[in-house]
Amino acid sequence: MSGPQKPLELILARNLVTSIATPAFLVGRDGTLLFYNEAAGALLGVPFEEMGRMEPGEWIGSFGPFDGDGNPIPVAELPLTVALRDGRPAHANFNIRSTKGEHHEIAASGMPIIGKDHGASGAIVFFWPLDEDRARALATGSHEVSR
Repeated sequence: MSGPQKPLELILARNLVTSIATPAFLVGRDGTLLFYNEAAGALLGVPFEEMGRMEPGEWIGSFGPFDGDGNPIPVAELPLTVALRDGRPAHANFNIRSTKGEHHEIAASGMPIIGKDHGASGAIVFFWPLDEDRARALATGSHEVSR
């Protein structure tokens, strides 16, 4: 028997994230990583099917975020946290690290997912590399960047 039924808005959000070429991930109300799409997997260095659901401390430890000097950014300042805490969109630029040790400067926009009867169910974060070659590779699906 499976756990409780996920809210419909999270199911629909996962369908949306699956169907777009922009890297994106979906988190639950508590910040648990529920899913990320193929484009995000290419940037992060591993497909979601290999990582699976992750608690906030796990995905932050694996991927970051970091400032330009490599220092961790406080979770409270992330667009994701603002979307969950304040119920409004937020945006920031910062660095992440892939599982292959590659560092990427990205732009990230977090948007809350609001349930009909129960407030915020989670959030979607869309993010993209600020490096034009990497962004172009993700957009075309090649996932290879020539240097």
